[in-house]
Amino acid sequence: MLVEGIFKFPSVAFSTVKFMCVVIYWVTNSSRVINVITCGFPPLEDREKSLKLLAAHDFFGCGLLTKEETLRLAELEKKAVQDMFVIISDVWLDNEEAMGKLTTVLDVFENEEVVPSLFVFMGNFSSHPCNLSFPSFSSLRSQFGKLGHTIAMHQRLKENSRFLFIPGPDDAGPSTTLPRCALPKYLTEELQNHIPNAIFSSNPCRIKFFSQEIVFFREDMLYRMRRSCLMPPSTEETEDSFEHLVKVMGFEFVLQLVATITHQSHLCPLPLVVQPIIWNYDHALHLYPTPHTIVLGDRSKQKAFKYTGITCFNPGSFSSDGTFVAYRPCNQEVELSAL
Repeated sequence: MLVEGIFKFPSVAFSTVKFMCVVIYWVTNSSRVINVITCGFPPLEDREKSLKLLAAHDFFGCGLLTKEETLRLAELEKKAVQDMFVIISDVWLDNEEAMGKLTTVLDVFENEEVVPSLFVFMGNFSSHPCNLSFPSFSSLRSQFGKLGHTIAMHQRLKENSRFLFIPGPDDAGPSTTLPRCALPKYLTEELQNHIPNAIFSSNPCRIKFFSQEIVFFREDMLYRMRRSCLMPPSTEETEDSFEHLVKVMGFEFVLQLVATITHQSHLCPLPLVVQPIIWNYDHALHLYPTPHTIVLGDRSKQKAFKYTGITCFNPGSFSSDGTFVAYRPCNQEVELSAL
């Protein structure tokens, strides 16, 4: 039993009730007291080392690749310099101003020499939560149809781009547990009539770009982690290299959030009473091995940075402040954009 100790949590990371930690302690036999020296997150393991140690395991689920196939994909990836992903979060279909901005974005990319290969639309898709008091699901269905019509009017985008839709925390669905299933077919049927190659995925969602793994997750994690934080992150001066990184970048909570989920290897290290998880599908939230890119759709201010080699960014809330991201996966270049 732990009766005495000094706990030092990672001072620039979030510590919640549900998290894995490493404890260093020593025991005094005479007093039977465990003296805790330090308590912190486990070290982050490099992706290549993880894959080398577990080479026979298929983490992504698309089958194991031979060495020749891996090398071929790496070569193709180097040539895909023109590929671009456009990520837009909080696309409120019932907001005329937001839809006007979206039309402007589509007009711009329609006239580009090379159109984006992928558009990622992340929820929420309504300014009002889709709960029992939601006014009309039939109107939301027709709004999805209007979005499909708007996209179809941009012929080059319709023919050459793919469109991925990821549900948000307040979108329609059987429950709020994670992972969330795709948007109901009732809502998206009219849109699919206009855009047959539209993809409706779960939340979170993973994409394989040649040899790279990209994770998309739409949840207001920054707000929820701060509410569930046992001890607020410290701003005290230390010699810790990570804390120096925070100081250089400015004291950004989003960096602390990324540090927490990557060291925990889990997208949502919240207590189950705060965020229920479907236990049989908890693996869908794992971040092991670490992905190349993590896209955290959050209603907070847009931000992009690299943490231990992982490209991380938040596209921001499009309907609130007109922000979105243009991302080139070939060189992991993030372009923060706004209207």
